[in-house]
Formats: sequence, structure tokens, C-alpha cells
Amino acid sequence: METTDTKDIATAASHALATSSVPELRTLRVDEQCDELQLHGSVRSFYHKQLAQEAIFPLACGKQVVNYVDVQN
Repeated sequence: METTDTKDIATAASHALATSSVPELRTLRVDEQCDELQLHGSVRSFYHKQLAQEAIFPLACGKQVVNYVDVQN
């Protein structure tokens, strides 16, 4: 069961992506599993994949950020 803190972390990370100045990041999803924040979705470049990861990393509060985002060429 998720704690309030966990929900807050995942919500904050999702909000950071949803309000990004980079439109490609706005459709990505953040899931919390155990001690991980997982990024899911697809983008058009490796650069955008890295931007998404860096956008949520400061919000992870010690959780591991796992980037499952696919790069679609």
C-alpha cells in the first residue's frame, strides 16, 4: 500500500512532466513501485528521454529513477 508521501512524490513528478516546457515530456507517465520511480511512454529522441529523467530526479526523495521511456525514431 502506498503512503501519502509516496503518492505526493509520484504526483509531484507527474506534475513536473505535465507542466514541462518540452511538449514531448507532457505525455509521459510516472509510476511508483517499491523504492523506484518509473518513467513510461515514448519520445522522439534520446535527449528527450534524458530530459524526462532529469526533470523528476530532484523530486525522487532517495528513490531510484528507472527510465523505461522508448525512443521512437
